[in-house]
Amino acid sequence: MKRADLSDADCGIAQALGVIGDWWTFLVVRDIAGGTTRFDGLQRALGVSRRALTERLAGLVAHGVLTKRLYSDHPPRYDYLLTAKGEGLLPALLALQDWGTRHVMGDGALTATSEEGSAEARRVQGLVNRKLPDVLLERHDGDLVAPSATGGAWTVLYFFPGAFAPDAQGHPPGWADIPGAQGCTLESLTYASRHADFAASGAAIRGVSTQRPDQLAAFVTHARLPYPLLSDQDGKLAAGLLLPTFRAAGVDRLKRLTLLADPDAIIRAVQFPIRDPAGSVEEMLALVRGQQRRPRSAPGAEPEHRRVQASGGD
Repeated sequence: MKRADLSDADCGIAQALGVIGDWWTFLVVRDIAGGTTRFDGLQRALGVSRRALTERLAGLVAHGVLTKRLYSDHPPRYDYLLTAKGEGLLPALLALQDWGTRHVMGDGALTATSEEGSAEARRVQGLVNRKLPDVLLERHDGDLVAPSATGGAWTVLYFFPGAFAPDAQGHPPGWADIPGAQGCTLESLTYASRHADFAASGAAIRGVSTQRPDQLAAFVTHARLPYPLLSDQDGKLAAGLLLPTFRAAGVDRLKRLTLLADPDAIIRAVQFPIRDPAGSVEEMLALVRGQQRRPRSAPGAEPEHRRVQASGGD
């Protein structure tokens, strides 16, 4: 990889490209964020030559974007993991994905949802049988926790654009004009009303957004939610799963979707796109009960897809 020319020494874009080098390097970072951390797995996923991958991994390690962790002595083999510097690239990955989805594959319209059968919807549906990334998110009370529940419970992870307490900072300008953005309060309160039913079925509920923990804490208090909300403000989980996002009021926000993960943190069902926030809760409860009755399939088995197609809901 070549550093940026000295004539661009004061340009952050040029210096960043001097580290990234080419588009293959960005894809390496993308796949490592998603949990593919070993050389052979990266090589298979990317289809790049071993020599090219070796060069890019070495360059990213030299620049402090990745670090190596030995997992085999004979022969020496390593996991490649993102450093704090590498995690700083994740918002750029999300911005690039959003730009590609909206302006290259789409018509440029700003939306918090998607069309059934779109490339974005197919990507989300493809998450079935994937493992949740090994990341920690800040809970609304400030604790760092994994996205999945503990103690052998299933996990319902519902991702939402933004929920706001009335006495806190309000909705971003033009929020009501963004298709799919509204409905977060209704969805959260519906999950709250069915919390005991999910618990009786062996599932824990977690809400996730890119809002700050203090904003989430204000909403939890206002809505009296009996389950935690998690902040993915740094984009670790969104980038690891390549979740669909949109940008409003200068903030990257998650499009509305829900994942059901088993006790091993393997995603077993997804809901996307969601047109009816309240109705999606009832469907997810039915999915939880159905999954509890069926034998657990191994990773790589035939996906169990379920999607929401109802309309309306604010």
